[in-house]
Amino acid sequence: MTASDAQRTVPPQAAHTPGEVTSRNPFARVSSLFTLLILAVLIVAFTLYSGTKFLNPNNFQNIAVDASQLLLLAVGATFVIITAGIDLSVGSILIFSAVVAAKVAVRFSGSPEQVKLYEFPTQEVGIPLGIAAGVLSGLGWGIVNGVLITRLKMPAFIVTLGTLGMALGFAQLLSRGVNVPNVPPAIQQEIGLRELASVDLGGYHYRITPPLAVTTIVVVIAAIALARTRFGRYTYAVGSNAAAARRVGINVDLHLIKVYALSGLLAGIAGVFDLLRFGTASVSTHQADNLAAISAAVIGGTSLFGGLGTIVGSVIGTFIPAVLRNGTVIARVQPFWQQVLIGGILIVAVYLDQRRRQAEERM
Repeated sequence: MTASDAQRTVPPQAAHTPGEVTSRNPFARVSSLFTLLILAVLIVAFTLYSGTKFLNPNNFQNIAVDASQLLLLAVGATFVIITAGIDLSVGSILIFSAVVAAKVAVRFSGSPEQVKLYEFPTQEVGIPLGIAAGVLSGLGWGIVNGVLITRLKMPAFIVTLGTLGMALGFAQLLSRGVNVPNVPPAIQQEIGLRELASVDLGGYHYRITPPLAVTTIVVVIAAIALARTRFGRYTYAVGSNAAAARRVGINVDLHLIKVYALSGLLAGIAGVFDLLRFGTASVSTHQADNLAAISAAVIGGTSLFGGLGTIVGSVIGTFIPAVLRNGTVIARVQPFWQQVLIGGILIVAVYLDQRRRQAEERM
């Protein structure tokens, strides 16, 4: 097959960059503006209702810290959904990674007798090993997802639904269904809450902690990778038309394994962040984070049909539930309204996505 033949096999939507498709399609622009508009409306509404209790730099910093874990999951979900896949397992992978990190840190920070007395003579070894084990656990689950999807030709929905249950079940077995006890306090005090940098400005104290710094770096790298690198181009190509991508020489199966491995890796990092922030690992939280991450990516303009999405959009989509959660707490609104509003926003976002898809097919 010649290069010209290969080019003709690529459908129109796969032959354009995301920016070119967006510029030609009014529904794509409406979807992006819709997400930004919703975020702006929420900020204005909570400001009018709660005043400076909501609208102040320290509160916005709290929102950013609270959103950091979900943002990592949303970045991974963005890559997966752009390939026309889905990953339902990231919430359970987060929990499993946090439990593994905590158990390894406790095991190698001292003898069982010392740990029970809250003595951690070898925590300089145990804590780094725990962090590494947590991150690698997430990566391992991601590779398992990718291999099962590509080698067994199974739907991503079924595979990740299965690993969702497996990862959560193994986490419960390891922790015996309770929070991991006797975790070295240094994990939280000297790492999770450590002040890497700070600025005093206008009477406010701005702190940068390791989770916030790492999340920022990950988001920047992911945005560049998706928009400017071969990995990003392959991701869009696979999502636009996997068969055409194979015909032009892309190893689709290998790329899908990489994408699901990336999603698992980011979930593993998020699990470690959970341990760093709270000083323990719990199996009773984060079980709905998979749906929150998918919602954030879709609300941010990532198409469930594949082939379209941006990291910037997913960042905005992530801050919508984060602002809702923070604003409703400050305004003393029943937290159940968060789910109602997020569900409504998600429905509108998917509707705009469908209209955009229909408009592209008519072009």
